[in-house]
Amino acid sequence: MLRIYNTLTRKKEEFSPIKDKLVTMYSCGPTVYNYAHIGNLRTYIFTDLVRRVLQYNGYKIKGVMNITDVGHLMEDSDDGEDKMIKASREQKKTPLEIAKYYTSVFFEDLKKLNIQKPEVIPKATEHISDMIKYVEALMEQGYAYETSDGIYFDISKFPEYGKLSGINLEEQQAGARVEVNLEKKSPYDFALWKKAEPGHIMQWESPWGMGYPGWHIECSVMSQKYLGTYFDIHSGGVDHIPIHHENEIAQNEALTKKPSVKYWMHGEFMLVDNGKMSKSLGNVYTISQLEEKGFEPLDFRFFCLNAHYRKKLNFTFDGLKAAKVSRERLIQSLYLHKTSNQKTAEEKLEKYRAEFMDAINDDINIPLALGILFSMVKETKSQDIYKLALEFDKVLGLDLDKLPPPKNQTDIPQDILDLVEKRTEAKKRKDFALADSIRDQINQKGYSVVDTRDGVVVNKLES
Repeated sequence: MLRIYNTLTRKKEEFSPIKDKLVTMYSCGPTVYNYAHIGNLRTYIFTDLVRRVLQYNGYKIKGVMNITDVGHLMEDSDDGEDKMIKASREQKKTPLEIAKYYTSVFFEDLKKLNIQKPEVIPKATEHISDMIKYVEALMEQGYAYETSDGIYFDISKFPEYGKLSGINLEEQQAGARVEVNLEKKSPYDFALWKKAEPGHIMQWESPWGMGYPGWHIECSVMSQKYLGTYFDIHSGGVDHIPIHHENEIAQNEALTKKPSVKYWMHGEFMLVDNGKMSKSLGNVYTISQLEEKGFEPLDFRFFCLNAHYRKKLNFTFDGLKAAKVSRERLIQSLYLHKTSNQKTAEEKLEKYRAEFMDAINDDINIPLALGILFSMVKETKSQDIYKLALEFDKVLGLDLDKLPPPKNQTDIPQDILDLVEKRTEAKKRKDFALADSIRDQINQKGYSVVDTRDGVVVNKLES
């Protein structure tokens, strides 16, 4: 039984999709004005793991992830400049060129990290007419009003505002510093449509003059267009809870008069050296920058798998180095399993299979599932263990079906590997005299054998 944590109800719930074996899922996508950093990518790895666990449980998925290429301002509270416009000015390229380039880089990063692409990937700029109709409908029903600079959602008309984040607006208004737009009925009313200033390079005709959409309306429109007015899962980072997703709920439920999402799921922040990522601190890293430092993208994916998605993850280069070493040891051990001719009892395999399933079905507990894999590979070397690891990798996404021989296992003859296996069996039977004798045979053939906590390491002796 799959159980997931629902941010809306603040508890784990048994997962039951709206339509039998089809799961409808919307994930907030990137604003393509710059490179995705590792904090962003942790969220996409989390979403990927949710997809993979659902697939492992036999579900089919219709996933949607938007591409925001207009409408996302520098501040979530409708203040500042559009991120795409700012990037266009600074990089001296058109918004279309900016969006095309960074969208391409984003999907290259997803491919490097083995993150599955969702089934539908709509762009905001291709759905402007749908957004205008949505805003018109909200206005007709009395949920929105016009000011000199745009159309705003009136949160006083939606009494349930704040139910996702638990925010108390009265307390917030009493003590918070909020930029005041005197035409807004409440500081927390949010933009559905912004009227364009003269010379604004991204604008469209609308009933309210030339303008462009607010960020929040984009996700409401595209999720409902492709998944319907009620769908199973909406995912994103925890930073989206208090504003972006709260605003989505208000728009959606004001218009449809019913819940729009069954399960809200959010991934926690990534810290860097126990602090916030900041360009001023020089600690905002991309996958390409990690590669330049000698790490493989899957080292970073593996690093992320070691923390539960609802726990903060502290990134350090020492931590990434440890993850790299641990992944290499896993590859080394699995390679020995892959090249073994031994068998493993079906009861033992079934035990590991059941433990793995229990772990991933307990709110996507990947760290526990990974621990089960590491326990399993310490068993006597067997192709059965390797094949089961490949089954687990459908969730983990570590490319275990493309195992290269570990550096110190390259070109080791099969007769040496057979002797290593016999020595391991002898040690398990506590026949240490035989184990020592086999080790001597291996040495005489020009190889060394060393026991480590993650398995046996074989090296060719220098002549």
